[in-house]
This record gives sequence, C-alpha cells and structure tokens, in this order.
Amino acid sequence: MRVLVDTNILFSAFLFPGSVPAAALVKASTRDTLVLCDYVINELERVISNKRPDLLTSLGLYLAKLPHESICAPRNENSLIADAKDAPILNAAIDSAVDIIISGDSHFRSLKIKRPKVLTAAEYLRL
Repeated sequence: MRVLVDTNILFSAFLFPGSVPAAALVKASTRDTLVLCDYVINELERVISNKRPDLLTSLGLYLAKLPHESICAPRNENSLIADAKDAPILNAAIDSAVDIIISGDSHFRSLKIKRPKVLTAAEYLRL
C-alpha cells in the first residue's frame, strides 16, 4: 500500500518518537510505501522554524534517513476538501495513487471519498 502522512502526523512523529503517530510512520516506511509530498515537507519546515528553530538541522537528518517516496503536490485549484491549505496534499495523494492518508485533521476526516482512505494513526496501526 502507498501511504501518505499529513503534516500533523509527521510533526508529532518527529517530536515524540514514542507516540502513536511515530509508530504509524515506522509501519508506513517499513511495511508499506511511505509517500511524502513537497507541500507537507515545506509546511513541516515552516512549523519547526516557528516553534523549534533549534531542531531544523535534526529535522533534515530525520527526513534524510526516513525511507520514503517523494512526490510533488500539484498547484491546481480543484479540490474536494473544505480547507484550501489541505487541497495540495489531497490532490497529491489522488494524483499519485495513494491508498491511505494518515491524518488527524478534521478536514481530511470529513471527506466522503473511497480512495484514498483517510485514517488516524491509531486506525492505521490496527490494519
């Protein structure tokens, strides 16, 4: 399966290595194909820059060691999601044939689409 993680999952996994999001990230990168889009990486770098700039170098190393496939988020206006900030992530997942999006974001959770399936980190771990 191809699994894309949202910024909130990647952020939590990076800051809290013993967390459920971290366990989901490990599973996605070892048992499935972890997919990261440039939009998520850029958003994560902005958040870390604002909240913990001292960790930017560590974040770069963390991402470099994390087995994943990189994709580019399309910058089109079409979206099935209410929050415009989430549209590039959803569009990237659809365009790249992702099977699952792992997210705790309510905008993703309220989507009424069959594919990609949206799961929380805990739901993904139960698969």
